[in-house]
Amino acid sequence: MEHMAPIARYCWGTRQRLDALPRAIWHRVRKGAHGMDDQARIYELEFPSPHIEVSADSTLVLVHGLEGFADAGQAVRLATDHLRQSLETELVASFSVDDLVDYRSRRPPMTFTSDHFSSYQAPELSLYAAKDTNGVPFLLLSGMEPDFKWEKFTSAVRLLAEQFGVTRSVGLSAIPMATPHTRPLGVIGHSSNPGEVPAEQRLGTEVQVPGSASALLEYRMGQHGFDARGFSVHVPHYLAQSPYPAAAVTLLKHLSDVSGLSVPLAALEEAAADVTRQVEEQVEASPEAVAVVRALEQQYDIGARQSEETNLLALDGDLPSGDELGAQFEQFLAEQNAESDDAGGPSPEDDDRLD
Repeated sequence: MEHMAPIARYCWGTRQRLDALPRAIWHRVRKGAHGMDDQARIYELEFPSPHIEVSADSTLVLVHGLEGFADAGQAVRLATDHLRQSLETELVASFSVDDLVDYRSRRPPMTFTSDHFSSYQAPELSLYAAKDTNGVPFLLLSGMEPDFKWEKFTSAVRLLAEQFGVTRSVGLSAIPMATPHTRPLGVIGHSSNPGEVPAEQRLGTEVQVPGSASALLEYRMGQHGFDARGFSVHVPHYLAQSPYPAAAVTLLKHLSDVSGLSVPLAALEEAAADVTRQVEEQVEASPEAVAVVRALEQQYDIGARQSEETNLLALDGDLPSGDELGAQFEQFLAEQNAESDDAGGPSPEDDDRLD
């Protein structure tokens, strides 16, 4: 079926809508334009397809952010949800989560009301066509990180990107770090053209890290000639299990810097300020928590003064380790949350602010 691929390329190259094709040909394009047989096909294209108009002097960017392993503080989910909710978006393709996700490892939530199941929150993994606040188009891949078939998944995304004329991709991720919430969030930048990463965003050493589908996608895109970039924001690891909008704001600011896309941030920045205020209130209520934060600040400041070859992943000295400090703070926050729950807990409106 590989001979069908030029049909899709021709249509996008001439700005012709794919839904203008005869339905029989469109069906063949959907089935096999990307060199995949029916059994291997893991996505379904929307019909009619959204129209993406790209000027000759502009670059079509693929933004990808997947929820799962590299999503500390739910920063990736918050960022991609914000893009979908604040910008004009249209569904392009839906990936088969039944084929890609292990439900037993990340069980989808269901609601039980009195004597029956009343709702089911199905996981999603989708590709969208979006426009920034200036009307500039881009593609957004968001949803659940696949557990299975990473190579098939990354190949499918890459080939879809080729069909739409994408030349650059930007990946979003978030990792827990020994960093305090009172300091600017650090960012590790990465690129298929390493020389383009600013010195302050480089890790400065070589390490082996657990892989992710998003990282593999960035790697494969770079291997096939795309300008593949990405950012990993540092999230205070005592806050890594809770929504942390400040990290999402940092990701989207760096996305705008490298892609030129204009993204509204006011609502997300307001949510970030609310969460920071809540954390500060909890910290100030406990001298022990204040001591932990001060120790993390001291560790952070030492790292900031060291050469750019050093990073917060491996600091030496007499200070407690980030894991030790984080464990103390996590325990403190858990105790505070338990007390809050006993007293009635936060209102549903408070939770909705972060969704």
